[in-house]
Amino acid sequence: MTSGTKTPRAERRRWLALPLLLAGLGCAPAGAQGAAFDLAALMRRMAGRRGGEARFTEERQVGGLDGPLHSSGTLSFAAPDRFARHTLQPVRESMEVQGRTLHLRRGGRSRQMQMDSVPELAALLDAMRATLTGDEALLTRHFNTTLSGTEARWVLQLVPRDDRLARQVQQIELAGLSADVRSIELRLAGGDRSLMLIEPLVESAAAGAPAPR
Repeated sequence: MTSGTKTPRAERRRWLALPLLLAGLGCAPAGAQGAAFDLAALMRRMAGRRGGEARFTEERQVGGLDGPLHSSGTLSFAAPDRFARHTLQPVRESMEVQGRTLHLRRGGRSRQMQMDSVPELAALLDAMRATLTGDEALLTRHFNTTLSGTEARWVLQLVPRDDRLARQVQQIELAGLSADVRSIELRLAGGDRSLMLIEPLVESAAAGAPAPR
């Protein structure tokens, strides 16, 4: 059911991280070769994606804990606005976004909330949705962007424009090989950070063939 209670700090961190963890799914169609590689070129490549699935491994460093937290599972995305993260280890849980609604499930319990009830999360979600769909205007509305590297190996840094979001998120860094996002690093303003490594599942794997290892 929908909750109007105050968000616990740890759970709020998880929600803030959710869109970022879904940003590297699948492969975008190959773009024109030889063109200048800039943010507009990267967005054109992303605009062709209609969905995807991936495996992920994540390491989170949280203040007050002696060591990092590790998790793994699967991610999925279907344009224009459906995202899902299914964690398999260390515990089974799922987080799904449909439109502006977030669904959380863990241990037989479920919870639902509206994204706009947490404005900084709504801005972060819109920015990551813009990355997946190649909407440069929406992405740059929320973030200052710095793209480096080449089409074959690139790094995109995102720094929040909005002061409210900047109080939560310091920087997001996405690294990619050609049309695949292969890692996402999230640095929170309080010093916590997470690093997610992503292995896209190719069409042959989705059809039943073994996924590449």
